[in-house]
Amino acid sequence: MPRISTLRITRSHEIATAVLVAAGSVSAIAATGGPSEAQTTATRPSISVEPVAAAGIPTAKDAAAKKAAQETAAKEAAAKKAVAARKATAEKDAAEARSEKQAANRSTERKAPAPKKFANNLDGWIRESLDIMKKKNIPGSYEGLHRNIMRESSGNPNAVNDWDINARNGIPSKGLLQVIQPTFDAYHVKGTPKKLTDPVANITAAANYAADRYGSIDNVDSAY
Repeated sequence: MPRISTLRITRSHEIATAVLVAAGSVSAIAATGGPSEAQTTATRPSISVEPVAAAGIPTAKDAAAKKAAQETAAKEAAAKKAVAARKATAEKDAAEARSEKQAANRSTERKAPAPKKFANNLDGWIRESLDIMKKKNIPGSYEGLHRNIMRESSGNPNAVNDWDINARNGIPSKGLLQVIQPTFDAYHVKGTPKKLTDPVANITAAANYAADRYGSIDNVDSAY
């Protein structure tokens, strides 16, 4: 009778057997139709995903917003600068206008001659008369006026001739240069008092008459 060899199963054999069984189970699942990739994908819900910025990296939307903010700030700054520039220009123009006006006023004040003052005596009366005669283009000199005054009235502004033909006719000669009223009225120099015996009015009227009649008071050497 043949001997039957006794099979001895060791621990190594048990591990190998378990591995084989597991491999067979996996193959069976694949063969029997486990869920395919297509099916898994089909049953997975569709999700809309917004772009999320990684830490420290802005999205395109953030960059656009930042650029718009920068442009707005730049425009506002430019507008403020333009307003400030216009204001500065206006203030400068106003200051220049004030300065020019003040300079013009000062110039006018400097150019305006101070009123001349003359002594209230024969010398002053002659000099004031000559000043007026110069402005009115009436010829005559200090010497010519003084010479005729001394002959006619001896320098008395209130002198009156009450004996000649004019006196007999009711219009006596009066004043420094012995002028009658009709002659004074006809040759009165504007700007002087309308009073026959006023020293300056009397001298200028007489000089005006002499210039018309004789060319100048300097040409008169006797009663005229």
